[in-house]
Amino acid sequence: MGTWLLILLASGLFYLLLKVSGDLRRRQPGEPQLVTGWLPFFGVMLDYAKNPLGFLRATQQKYGDIFTCKIAGKYLTFIMDPFSFPMVLRQGKNLDFHTFAMGFSQRVFGHADFTSPVYSDSYKDVHSIFTQTLQGLHLQHLSQTMLDNLQTVLQRCLPSESSWREEGLQCFTHRIMFEAGFLTLFGKKNGVLQSETVGMCMQKAKQDFLTFDQAFPILAAGLPISLCVRALRAREALAEKLLHGELHQRTLISDLIQRRMDAFDCMHLDETGKARTHVCMLWASQANTLPAAFWSLYYTLRCPEAHAAALAEVGQILQDIEDHDTPISLSTEQLDSMTVLESIISEALRLSSASIMIRVANDDFSLTLDSGKPQAIRKGDYIALYPQLIHMDPDIYSNPMEFRYNRYLDEMGQKRTQFSKNGRPLKNYLLPFGSGASKCPGRFFAMNEIKLFLTLVLWYYDLHLSDTNKAVLPDSTRAGLGILPPMQDVLLRYRENGTDL
Repeated sequence: MGTWLLILLASGLFYLLLKVSGDLRRRQPGEPQLVTGWLPFFGVMLDYAKNPLGFLRATQQKYGDIFTCKIAGKYLTFIMDPFSFPMVLRQGKNLDFHTFAMGFSQRVFGHADFTSPVYSDSYKDVHSIFTQTLQGLHLQHLSQTMLDNLQTVLQRCLPSESSWREEGLQCFTHRIMFEAGFLTLFGKKNGVLQSETVGMCMQKAKQDFLTFDQAFPILAAGLPISLCVRALRAREALAEKLLHGELHQRTLISDLIQRRMDAFDCMHLDETGKARTHVCMLWASQANTLPAAFWSLYYTLRCPEAHAAALAEVGQILQDIEDHDTPISLSTEQLDSMTVLESIISEALRLSSASIMIRVANDDFSLTLDSGKPQAIRKGDYIALYPQLIHMDPDIYSNPMEFRYNRYLDEMGQKRTQFSKNGRPLKNYLLPFGSGASKCPGRFFAMNEIKLFLTLVLWYYDLHLSDTNKAVLPDSTRAGLGILPPMQDVLLRYRENGTDL
């Protein structure tokens, strides 16, 4: 009797292990090829995490343009054919993004569940604020505010023409862009006039942000933030700075943040809950912009042709500015005309972007690909689009690992918008900001921010990398989260520039 009891218990535990690990799943007729790996629960997670692009390419070679992988207990169906991306993005009825994104955001930032019936109707109004405040005249005003703040930050510690300074390029970029971006969205504190005090406050906020952001990959992977004590403390320290009582003491708050404050004040949220939504907004505005600005300046300085073309364009735009003390104002038309800088930024984004676009199946349904072949998708499965497959495709971009500053310029020096694969025009050829429901609402402002940053640092500073022959590689441990940061910093030498570019 005891032997049989042990056998039954062992069988039950074995069945439970299989149930938890998901190994009981079998591929059904009409479904994509199932790739489960050999590790219970984790599946192919280790192979994928080691080299996402390489793993997906190898799996595509074996199984074709669609396959389902088990990764950490979840089933992700990867669509590899870029011509099938629109078929996925049009599946708003069957594929959900907002519930997935809200669950992820709630878990990491600790704010309320805005998909709950208590909040869902009101939150629709909050979400619409993005389109109301990040386009048109609002975008123009926000960009000018960013330009003003960049000038303030740069002029505070402008070295002389005869004195060279050295600083890590990443540190240089973070120091300037974080403070200017923070002040642009959240305004300036009343009564704080000394630049040293402002700088110290911004340095603490920047350090808290970077501490929290450093833990983001493991938080995104599902580790509770309560187990990441330093990240939790940093997040809550940022939240304290963004309490509504604190924000009401600031001036020149952006319309985006002010309208969000007004909307959240009308909802049944506690003060800390409101502040955490602003931490989420701060992270969204900085986490990808900071590395994107780094790579844009890095590639500009490393490539002599890019550097010369960028200096010429900046000099043309600012030809009427007499000296560094003259305030600079740029119109929308002037920003839009800076096609060289835009091409440099786009090329830097192409080389450093490793985002993943996720949708969740609301129900069982059939997805028809560009080939016309239907694929059965199960309820609860994740559909994944990995734009880096496009960005590094030699059929779309010749020598895709090479930086070419003019890759996005046509023969006339204007913005190039026509790319193809296998002789077919390709609509989605550059996707650093996502697409469809997940498309970043702040993409226009982000491009303007980096353009303004490049314009001003090239105008104010004579800049040189200490070693242009040493290549800096992206840190692939953040693959799936957006723009990859550099694996290490690179030394920058700079001094005040003359005004004659």
